[in-house]
Amino acid sequence: MEQKKMWSRTKEYGMLTAATLIMVIGIYVFKFPNNFSFGGVTGIATIISGLVDISAGTITFIINMALLVVGFIFLGRGFGIKTVYVSVLMSVALSLLERIWPMSAPLTTEPVLELIFAVVLPALGSAILFNMGASSGGTDIIAVVLRKYTNFNIGSALFLVDLFITIAACFVFDAQTGLFSFCGLMAKSLVIDGVIENINLCKYFTIVCNDPAPICEYIHRHLKRSATTYQAEGAYSHMPKTVILTVMKRGQAVQLRNFVKKHEPTAFIAITNSSEIIGKGFRGFN
Repeated sequence: MEQKKMWSRTKEYGMLTAATLIMVIGIYVFKFPNNFSFGGVTGIATIISGLVDISAGTITFIINMALLVVGFIFLGRGFGIKTVYVSVLMSVALSLLERIWPMSAPLTTEPVLELIFAVVLPALGSAILFNMGASSGGTDIIAVVLRKYTNFNIGSALFLVDLFITIAACFVFDAQTGLFSFCGLMAKSLVIDGVIENINLCKYFTIVCNDPAPICEYIHRHLKRSATTYQAEGAYSHMPKTVILTVMKRGQAVQLRNFVKKHEPTAFIAITNSSEIIGKGFRGFN
């Protein structure tokens, strides 16, 4: 039992590390060299580094460490250990990359291509973190503190901060960089929402059939899922029918669909996408 728990924890922190490193690559390789500033601590660091002779990675490290102290002061032990781990790892990794692989210019001469990677990679990493109940720290810490001690609309407040950072890029750098940053700001939340939805995407089955036994057995024994059945009546034929309700991951859904088509070809199957399944075997209430 203890070994299983240890393996689960190792797997969890492995995922956190991978997600953080994906964010770091997107920020360091594509965001910093192009001065893209669309919110968060890295956006603030990009703006400040354009005004003073300090690297964006170093500024990110300083701000993140300061915000962690704020988090511990105001949130105490309730402050998430995962967020602390991710925040420290990201700050250290950015500082190490500056020493190992200094970048004095963008990787390519295609700013649109670089903007895509500057948005997609950090958004992908953030989505994985959010899905695991963690975050990269930074302005999220301020949001948690404000939520605890004030009645502010946190979402609106964070968006206004990000918008201010993006507008500042127009004055600190140039209009082109500012406009690219606006595009990044608009795309960032859409990509995060899309990735989270796809990570959690499940298939909801409604199967109307005459013989539910083999289907239910296949669901239980081979797919290791459960199902709910109830009796119904055909509106046209007035014949008794059994309705099976079940939910599973996409890979399992293909197997179940093929099984039903082969063994119960007269069954009626309705398959619906759902990214919010809460219950045993899926997600718990947070």
